[in-house]
Amino acid sequence: MKTVYRSVGLLLLIAAFVVVPTRVDAQKQKLRFTITLSPTLSSEPVSGRLIVFMTKSSEPLQIIEPSLFDLDKVWVAATEVHNLTPGKSIEFNPDDIASPAPLSTAQAGDYQLMALLDVNHSYSYSDMGEGDLRSEVIPARGLNPSESEPVPLTLTKRVADEHPISDNETTKLITFQSPSLTAFWGRPVIMRAGVLLPPGYATSKLRYPVIYRVHGFGGSYRSAWTSGAALYKKMADKKLPEMINVYLDGTCPMGHHEFADSVNNGPWGKALTREFIPHLERKFRMDSVSSGRFLTGHSSGGWSTLWLQVNYPDMFGGTWSTSPDPVDFRSFSSIDLTKYPADNFYREPGEKPRNIFRFKGKEVFSWAQYVQYARVIGEYGGQVESFEAVFSPRGEDGRPMRLFDRDTGVIDAEVQKAWQRYDISHLLVTNWKTLGPKLRGKIHVVVGTVDNFHLEEAVYLLRDTLKKLGSDATFEIVEGRDHMDLYQSDLADRIVQAMYKVARPAAKSVSTARSGAN
Repeated sequence: MKTVYRSVGLLLLIAAFVVVPTRVDAQKQKLRFTITLSPTLSSEPVSGRLIVFMTKSSEPLQIIEPSLFDLDKVWVAATEVHNLTPGKSIEFNPDDIASPAPLSTAQAGDYQLMALLDVNHSYSYSDMGEGDLRSEVIPARGLNPSESEPVPLTLTKRVADEHPISDNETTKLITFQSPSLTAFWGRPVIMRAGVLLPPGYATSKLRYPVIYRVHGFGGSYRSAWTSGAALYKKMADKKLPEMINVYLDGTCPMGHHEFADSVNNGPWGKALTREFIPHLERKFRMDSVSSGRFLTGHSSGGWSTLWLQVNYPDMFGGTWSTSPDPVDFRSFSSIDLTKYPADNFYREPGEKPRNIFRFKGKEVFSWAQYVQYARVIGEYGGQVESFEAVFSPRGEDGRPMRLFDRDTGVIDAEVQKAWQRYDISHLLVTNWKTLGPKLRGKIHVVVGTVDNFHLEEAVYLLRDTLKKLGSDATFEIVEGRDHMDLYQSDLADRIVQAMYKVARPAAKSVSTARSGAN
């Protein structure tokens, strides 16, 4: 989360404090907000998605943000704002688009409130981002949402970049204009990566094996700077072999493109394998052979890396994919998308709500609850919308076709059928005669037995399918671990060691790592 902000004047801070009057008069109605843009933030009109957060939390908050572990704890409402003029106000009805319910239905009590203008429409993917505008968190005491005078909120803060990045001795920012993506979009499209060089790179002429890392949903290539330092230290301390680590960027306006060619996002797989990687290999001393190129990623990154390995088997020497997004559509987070007609997206047979997220053995929220929350924070870029941008055909309106009706949960059979192309398990079965020999020794999947998103169910199905096909793919099922704590062990280090063993089979130990370069 981006939590560093520019300061504002004392007068604005005082004006942000609200005590909701307790008297009742004829002017009161259901809860409304009056949103004002402070002239200190902009001299020009601004636009974006206006989101208001409301919580009964008794702890004084600096920022209000929803939590996946308790979606009902923070009430959220939104609307699109066009050309909000500095110093001017708009009135906002928080009942039109809201989660978990219209805000006027909340119980009376003491609340805390915050407004956010998502100027880049990126909140649904990455939460608050650089350049977004927000108000102070203000207390609203004695608020009765069913009968209230309008509550004023003033946008007084601009969100700054919490972790600005720049080249340094060990980590390089690489940008590259992709010819194929530029042709697809009709405008320049830039691919980005953070490249972490090993300690010996600057003083040697050696070539190094390469790990291509793909982040999960909500992440970015910035991991090279935020988490790369710890990896660099392990290489410097000779606890891990020296390898070049490339932190790829899976972000796009519609979410995570997963490095899959898509009619909506464009040819990201082609751009990576035919353009970006060759560019990197010309720029750095990298192994330019499949046995020196490796893939790893978690969650959406886990799906991305498995997809890349299966679709470009001669390009990469192996993938270590952890807690991947659904890899077998017989269980798309518990929904069978190979069944026609498909069950309802929101409800299991018997009308029981279909759950998606669990924590410590407890089902926390359902698909219906999550989708409603996602509808509030953004029209595109959310997790479901991101899947649709990758898997769905393009609709007549130019947007990805929806897999299911957002109100009823009824699945569109035409879209469901189109999604089959991205079912990794189905792809392997259909093309096993060709892919089998090329993938020998290259597929490695790790998942916990209690994954928060039920992703282990699809992994089990893929494991059994590959076993029947005679594959030597390895599946590590970690008892008691979930999506969030899978790496609370030596897993990350073991993955690196396994990759290096493929790249440098003659190396005796980590300490001999640098001596085996080609």
